[in-house]
Amino acid sequence: MILDAFDLHGRVALVTGASRGLGCGMAQGLAEAGADIVGVSRGTCDALAEATATLGRRFLHLPCDLATATVADLQALVARAVETMGGLDILVNAAGINIRHPSLEFPEGDWDKVLQVNLKSVMFLSQAAARHFAQHGGGKIINVASALSYQGGYTVPAYAASKHGILGLTRSLANEFAALHINVNAIVPGYMMTDMNTALMEDPVRGPAIMARIPAGRWGTPEDLQGAAVFLASKASDYCHAASIEVDGAWLSR
Repeated sequence: MILDAFDLHGRVALVTGASRGLGCGMAQGLAEAGADIVGVSRGTCDALAEATATLGRRFLHLPCDLATATVADLQALVARAVETMGGLDILVNAAGINIRHPSLEFPEGDWDKVLQVNLKSVMFLSQAAARHFAQHGGGKIINVASALSYQGGYTVPAYAASKHGILGLTRSLANEFAALHINVNAIVPGYMMTDMNTALMEDPVRGPAIMARIPAGRWGTPEDLQGAAVFLASKASDYCHAASIEVDGAWLSR
């Protein structure tokens, strides 16, 4: 039956940015499909822990600040997940930050921080996970891109650069990993109702302007990403490599 291809029972998913927003929403969707969850975040993951427990899934929280994590730290996250949960099948790189400055004034430290969290950590977590996957028959890597993977934005040069980089990295890793039965794909959210976008939603000028440009007539929610995440994490996507699934209310088609 086709629905069996979406079943994640017996799989373990490591999700970064799992304490809130898109990461938490996708992790809950994966748990609902049957996966056990390893949540990586700076803060606690109480809401996700409660949700997974209610579903009867196992949950492990691994505290980590990706802004300061070394490559060795990222490798240790994967090793700890494998050791504690008995394996790892899915990696979701959902953590992300955005810092706004006019480009003429953008500080080097903020540039480095955004690129560290949004791009460097994705590369080296993917590398660590893929080394495990390659020895255990394959796996799934899901990266979270952005509408700004295609657009320039305004006062967000570091964020836009990092998200353009995510699509390039997704395609590059997919080329190398496909032969190892490792699927690397991306989800491309549009404007989403998350803490990162609160100020934008409440802006009296930009908030209404963004809403007017979204053909679907609303901002997205973390739950809107769950279907794409479950698909890309499951056997249903076994022949999908380097795909980018837009979940944006048709924003990019406007």
